[in-house]
Amino acid sequence: MRPRRLRGASLALAITLAILVKLLLLFGLWKAFFSQPQAKHMRMPTARVEQHLLAPTPVPAALPPSPPPSSKGAR
Repeated sequence: MRPRRLRGASLALAITLAILVKLLLLFGLWKAFFSQPQAKHMRMPTARVEQHLLAPTPVPAALPPSPPPSSKGAR
């Protein structure tokens, strides 16, 4: 059984509906998780946030060499 092929206006309608559904889902997720802070009294000074985000990353110290694997069972 072959699936029915959409042509012209039907295809455009299907694509438009799919995009609208996706946009509604994205908007719902944004509204649920990112639209409002949970605690409005918790504010950070902008200068402190900028300093933290724009500060150069520290260079990690060189790791000591790991010991060679022991060969207890091998003879």
